[in-house]
Formats: sequence, C-alpha cells, structure tokens
Amino acid sequence: MYKTCIFDFYGTLCDIRTDETRTELWEKLALFYGFCGANYTPGELKNSYFRIVSELEKEFWEIQIERVFKELFIRKGAPADDALAIHTGQFFRLLSIEHLRLYDGAKDMLERLRKNGRKVYLLSNAQRIFTEYELKYLGIWFSFDDIFISSDHNCKKPDVEFYNKLIEKHDIDVSTAIMIGNDGTCDIAGAKSAGLHTLYVKSDISPDEPVPEADHVLYSPDMAKVAEILLK
Repeated sequence: MYKTCIFDFYGTLCDIRTDETRTELWEKLALFYGFCGANYTPGELKNSYFRIVSELEKEFWEIQIERVFKELFIRKGAPADDALAIHTGQFFRLLSIEHLRLYDGAKDMLERLRKNGRKVYLLSNAQRIFTEYELKYLGIWFSFDDIFISSDHNCKKPDVEFYNKLIEKHDIDVSTAIMIGNDGTCDIAGAKSAGLHTLYVKSDISPDEPVPEADHVLYSPDMAKVAEILLK
C-alpha cells in the first residue's frame, strides 16, 4: 500500500499553456516598467530579460525569477524593492498565461487520498511567485500536507537532493511512497534515484520522449485511475 503520494504539478494535476514570446506581452510589460521609472523598448526588455535569466542560470542550479525582474529595474537606475519585483513577475505571468485549469477530478482525487489516510505532497520545478498563487486560484493550495517548490531550495528535479529534502523533512518511508508525474526524466528517473515508486501520467504537455519504465503508466491524466492505483 502506498502511504505517501508525491505529486508533480504542471502537466500532472493541471494543464497550463504559456507564451513568453508574444509581442503584446513585452509591449505591456515595457509600459509597466516605464511607469515605474525604468524605460525599455519592448524588444530591449525581452532581450534583457532572457539575458539575465541566462546569467543567473550559470550561477545557480535553480533561480528565483523575482531576482530577474528586480535586476531589470536596477539596470535602468530605477528604485525597486522585493515587493515590486514580485508584483512585476506576477504581472508578467498573467500576461503569458493562455490557459490554466485543473484536470477533471484532480481536486476530488487529492481530497479522497487524504480522507483515506494518505500523506499528500507537492514537489514541483516551479517559481514560488507564480505557483503559490496558481495553486490558490485553482483551489488546491490546502490539498497537500506540504508543498516543495524548487525556487525555494536552489535545486530541482531530477536532482535527488530535491527529493531528499522532502523525504528527510517528513521522515518518509520510501518503500511505501510514490511519485506521480508527467516527465520521464524529472519525475520518474529522479524519483527512482531517491528510491521511490513511480506513476507516469502522460499528458499533452509531457516532454516528447519514450514512455519511461515506471511502476505504473497512464496514457492520459485520468484522475479516477490515478486514485485507483494509489488507493490499492
């Protein structure tokens, strides 16, 4: 019996589509920066954003995206505190989202697991300033016993360190724990390296890859079947 269920978020519990290349996004974001005293053309802002992301990724295994938005203010000599950087990042995220919804039955499935005595955790490669608010918007922020977001930990899946941080904090018995995810490398191979059982859920936003060798495989995000496997 699986006593602990560890979930990925994007592509496993929810369907999200974002587009960070749209001209309109960078036009509106440049206008926002201009209102705050940092004047960019849309093209300059876009290029600067991706350049700073690249710079930080060379220094850190996982970055905090709000640092990018703060640096964009600093490079134009505009005052910016952490709160403004976070709000700017969230505005950027809103502009980039084209579609965001839970897979049918996901919330009920999570509640069913907990009612049946399972410990339920989220382990996501994500940015706190985006994901916390998306979880709240989707109504599942309180559906987990704990939430681990990679930007808080300077590491991310498939690094076993990220798995072990969750395992060690909650003294999880890996022999009765399972990782549920839609990515063969980050979720399945990473979980195996930590000694966890695995359930691969193929979704429309899964990487283009061969189906991994998981303990269980579903070819669609069918939450009723997920519950069936986890509650055996």
